[in-house]
Amino acid sequence: MKLSALGIGLTATLAIVGPGAALAAGPDVVIGDVDDMSGVVSDNLGMGGVEAINMAIADFGGTVLGRKIVVLYADHQNKPDIATSKAREWADQNGLNMLFGGTNTGAAIAISKVIPAKKVPLFITGAGGASLTNEDCTAYTVHYVYNTTALANGTAATVVKNGGKSWFYLTADYAFGTQLQGAASKVVEANGGRNLGSVRVPLQTSDFSSFVLQAQSSGAQVLGLANAGTDLINSLKAANEFGLTKTMKPVGLMVFINNVHSVGLEVAQGSYLTTAWYWDLNDESRAFAKRYFQRMNKPPTMVQAGTYSATMTYLNAVKAAGTTDGDKVMTELKKTKINDMFVKGGYIRSDGLMIHDLYVMQVKTPQESKYPWDYYKVVKVMNGEEAFGPITGLCPLAPK
Repeated sequence: MKLSALGIGLTATLAIVGPGAALAAGPDVVIGDVDDMSGVVSDNLGMGGVEAINMAIADFGGTVLGRKIVVLYADHQNKPDIATSKAREWADQNGLNMLFGGTNTGAAIAISKVIPAKKVPLFITGAGGASLTNEDCTAYTVHYVYNTTALANGTAATVVKNGGKSWFYLTADYAFGTQLQGAASKVVEANGGRNLGSVRVPLQTSDFSSFVLQAQSSGAQVLGLANAGTDLINSLKAANEFGLTKTMKPVGLMVFINNVHSVGLEVAQGSYLTTAWYWDLNDESRAFAKRYFQRMNKPPTMVQAGTYSATMTYLNAVKAAGTTDGDKVMTELKKTKINDMFVKGGYIRSDGLMIHDLYVMQVKTPQESKYPWDYYKVVKVMNGEEAFGPITGLCPLAPK
């Protein structure tokens, strides 16, 4: 059933313990989610991710090993110190068993520096920085949905092969933006293109006019947008308002379906993007999207769908291991094949990266779109090895 025919409603989220709530360490299995719940990338995952976690818990049956499953969540406000403080608090005071590390790469890196001492599996479904399974890897990190390497191997390579040879970057000035620009720059050069420069833009910038003017003066064919969330949306709108699209092609290097919805097909049509999942891909994805839509009044993004999958994967590993012990659960996770509505044949590599197919999509024209949220057509399916590439050797856990 297409989303245009779905019922609309927002159900109460199940089994949530809100920020600051008291929960003594005890018999419950505790899943934490520290994320941007109110800022620039909150619509990509945020409270929609909390809903996805609780959908998975309900589908699993609400308990594992005879223990109730509960969820803690908090807004890290895109501040690494808040993220690490909350992770420590939950581990020390609330019996944390598994943690979702949110959508900000800087915050996720900071969490990954402190959570291994607690031996708590850390699932990264929203943050994209490839360093999380390279130089910043840990024995407890699972990078589940996508990373900056895969985005570049999909989107940047496709654009260069379709004639976009010279690039200028508008880059979010934090870890994710830096890593995404770096990955794209390598792919552009490897495919015979040129990188002409870049400008760094503070997170949550409201006025992109000066940055767009710098891009226009570069003479590049492509404006690579190494940003996300409302920053991506606002930079795309500014590029159109200032006429940049007459001489350059804006290319979002990290685009979610909600971003396309915000800017509209008139602006986004024809654009290439890389995604790990799409609601209208097959019967399984549509069935999950229907259920999610009934709760949130919109389809899930790839990271919201990935968060559902990751929750189920973790709970199944706990069940199979017969324990919530972090070391034993991680051992179980790394010998598990993941087959669900999100991926088929996925597996967690020794460096913690979940290897699975990704899709290069092209945004439909308004005329091609036949119903609400009918936005993508598949250009290419990249298998996991092509998308993510080989182990780099930067992670000390990887085989030499």
